[in-house]
Parts: sequence; C-alpha cells; structure tokens
Amino acid sequence: MGTERTDEVYQALLDKGYPEKFCKEIACKYMNTDYTATRMLGYLYRVTDPRIEDVVDEMLAILSDRQQIMEKKELEHAQAVINDIYRNGL
Repeated sequence: MGTERTDEVYQALLDKGYPEKFCKEIACKYMNTDYTATRMLGYLYRVTDPRIEDVVDEMLAILSDRQQIMEKKELEHAQAVINDIYRNGL
C-alpha cells in the first residue's frame, strides 16, 4: 500500500473496527508520510475507542501542524537567503 508506517495506520484503524474504505482514505491519502502516520498512530494507541469524527478531527489537526511546520521551514529558508544577500550583496 504505502510506507510501513502508513500500513500500520491502516491496520490500526481496521483493528478498531472502522470501515475499510475509511481506513484506506485516512492511511493512504492523508497519513502518507512518516511524520503524519507516526502522529496518528500515537493518537490511535493513546485513545481507546475514538468516534470516527474524532479520528477525522485528529487527522485534520495533524495535517494543520504539518502545514505550519512546512511554512515555517520555507520562511526560514527565505530569511536565510535575504540575510546572505545583506551580508554578501547580490
């Protein structure tokens, strides 16, 4: 299917009794990086019996955090380039 972590998310969701289509959608489409999959696994192992809505809410929170981290890295890179121009000129 995907990475080892993605497969773990898929299996953990199946083990909790969610529909197969839902499990595939979450694991393969959205939790498809090691970072997102590891975060989701932590949630699934920590929470005993989350409602399907809670799983989706956690997925959205994880994706939001990931997006913020990516934006921060882009801004840091842009700032580093600007600093280099200030120091060394064009």
